Amino acid sequence: MAVTQQEIESRLWDAADELRVAMPEAQYSSVVFPLMFWKYLSDTWEHHHQEFLADNEGLDNLSAEEAREIEYRDYQSFEIPFIYPDTVRERRASWSSILATVTQAGLGQRVRASLQAIETANPDKFSRLFGAMTWTSEEVLSGEVLAAVMRAMDRTPKMHEGNMSHDVLGGAYEYLLKRFSDGSGTRAGQFFTPREVVELIVEVLDPKSFESVYDPTCGSGGMLIASANLLKAHGGRGYTLSLHGQEAVPDTAGVARMNLFMHNLTQFQVEVGDTLKDPRFKKPDGSVAQFDVILANPPYGLKWKPWTKDPRAIGGVAPQSSADWAFVQHMIASMDPEKGRAGVVLPHGVLFRGGPEASIRQRVLNDDLLEAVIGLPANLFYSTSIPTCILVFRAPGTKPEERRDGVLFIDASKRFTKAKNRNLLTEEDIADVVTAYHSKLDSDGTPDDHGGLVARFVPVTEIATNAYDLNIGRYVKQAAAEQEDLGTLIDAYNIARAERQKTEQRMLAVLAAAGIEGFDE
Repeated sequence: MAVTQQEIESRLWDAADELRVAMPEAQYSSVVFPLMFWKYLSDTWEHHHQEFLADNEGLDNLSAEEAREIEYRDYQSFEIPFIYPDTVRERRASWSSILATVTQAGLGQRVRASLQAIETANPDKFSRLFGAMTWTSEEVLSGEVLAAVMRAMDRTPKMHEGNMSHDVLGGAYEYLLKRFSDGSGTRAGQFFTPREVVELIVEVLDPKSFESVYDPTCGSGGMLIASANLLKAHGGRGYTLSLHGQEAVPDTAGVARMNLFMHNLTQFQVEVGDTLKDPRFKKPDGSVAQFDVILANPPYGLKWKPWTKDPRAIGGVAPQSSADWAFVQHMIASMDPEKGRAGVVLPHGVLFRGGPEASIRQRVLNDDLLEAVIGLPANLFYSTSIPTCILVFRAPGTKPEERRDGVLFIDASKRFTKAKNRNLLTEEDIADVVTAYHSKLDSDGTPDDHGGLVARFVPVTEIATNAYDLNIGRYVKQAAAEQEDLGTLIDAYNIARAERQKTEQRMLAVLAAAGIEGFDE
């Protein structure tokens, strides 16, 4: 009998809930995902091992070496090795093998040894996959709680392709990601972008079969997986995509790798490191590698050490106080020159902040790299309630003729449905934004017939008259002032205050020169 999505999700949450006595929900993922993936690997290995034994009953005369060669050549795609080999404690590093010892002391140590043995035995696939594994320490997680989690997780059905589809398995993994984010706020939300926001970006960028896709701040890998899923839903072959991601946090990179495997996506490479300081995907000449589709939801307002000399810094260097535009510059440098396109989610401040960011904006617009600005509703994300926008870029000279020398503005800030913890974009909302993106628009910004969605194509010449300010409210009529977050309002206030002070100083100087006194600043 096929395993239902609801059944596996319910059982997995029961296992996660055993951790409530030991740690906050924000930390559940560091324990649950490695255990879940270990069980998946073990169940899959055992399933293929039984197939090998059934198909080779008459080969008893084979040596152990010959049998192993046949099994790993024709049946297995990874190895579950023995731990403590050649000793009386010899035991395979499998879920069932260690589960049989949960009542014995030192459970965390045995789990750690098993996961490390799997990483070592499969360096090309699973190197550093399970992260730091600090939770295997008795001081962090007691053996009793770890045993309870493992027993509860063992009540889930066997996790292999003969028992459940990868759609069910991947869906269960995403369910836990979302559940952890819903319940634990910022910490878990940092590496989980809401599915509908991801879907909107992917729909706009429209990856094709055999293209390369890159996420420079990949978190749990959701954007890479969504790219393959959408291509499959559109009749393409999602498994043909070459998927690449970089993530600064090792444990989160491990979550991404496990997530991709759970979705049966094997053509991927996820690297660990600071993308701005140490981009891990490079060409032989040392420049950053280039991809067909680049998409990201980078950390907002990240303080960073600005580049001193870097070819990615077109138009200038982003200020130390915010790396927002530095991520954009990296993505632009990563676009394939023939068909590269990029989509990034950022706060509204990137549209109009002054200083070095204004210089970068001017260069990007003059080079005709920015194709669209899509304003999203507030409170879509788990980690922040501020409104955000999607910026869409095209490689130089690759915009459609009707989109050249201008920017398409779409205000979707009013298109959302209120939910318990945040606002949601519906499928209709996403479809209407995508339709507007693909439409040939040259309007005055009047709302269309889709419940408040506003779109207008604006020539760069008009944007230049506004000092290259991209604030959506300048170009479409319904972009509301409440879209601006507190930081945005403070920036605008400080600019206005400085201008007022300069004007007053000039006025006082003129009055003083005329011999008129008695005015205070």
